[in-house]
Formats: sequence, C-alpha cells, structure tokens
Amino acid sequence: MFKGLGQMGDMAKMMKAAQEMQSKMAEMQDGLASITVVGESGAGLVKATATAKGELTGLDIDPKIFDPSEKEVVEDLILAAIKDAQAKASERSQSEMAKLTEGLGLPEGMKLPF
Repeated sequence: MFKGLGQMGDMAKMMKAAQEMQSKMAEMQDGLASITVVGESGAGLVKATATAKGELTGLDIDPKIFDPSEKEVVEDLILAAIKDAQAKASERSQSEMAKLTEGLGLPEGMKLPF
C-alpha cells in the first residue's frame, strides 16, 4: 500500500520521532524542576540548594561564620556555594539531556535544545 511513498514514508517516521522527542524533552524539563542539587563552600558551612534548572531554592548558613569582622568572607562563601550549586545544576541538566538523546545517534556533546 505504501511502497510508492519512498522518502515520504521516511519523512513520516522522522516527524513522528521528532514529536516523540519534543514530548520527552518537555517531560524532562518538568522533571528538572523537581531534581535538586546542593552546592557547598567553607567545608559545608554554607550550602545552597537549587533545582537542576538552576533556580536557587534554599540557603543554609552555619551560625559559626557570623563574625561581623569577617563580613567579606561570609559573602564570598555564600557566592561560592551558589556558584557550586549552579554548576551542579548545569551538570545534572546535561546528564539528563544525554540520557534522553542517547539513542538518537546525535554527535557526542551536541547541545540541546537547539
């Protein structure tokens, strides 16, 4: 019945695969919002919690670091913890994307979504 379609049949398969990929990517994006990562600095004195999408959701600061004369140190520790959480969020996001695109035959390291 479809023998005469040739490339049309391949195109239909590609379109279906693209729709499935789009659906899986939407699910993954939703999932990234529920995955949390924790960044730390100062040997755990400051911890920043973020979603795998990179949204900062929490900050935990050990009261031992509150010395008024060391305000700059505390600020540096907070920034370091946030940056660590953001880096971990990015890594986790890329890891989840790699799982999703694994079977597509895309070149390794290809950044998605486009």
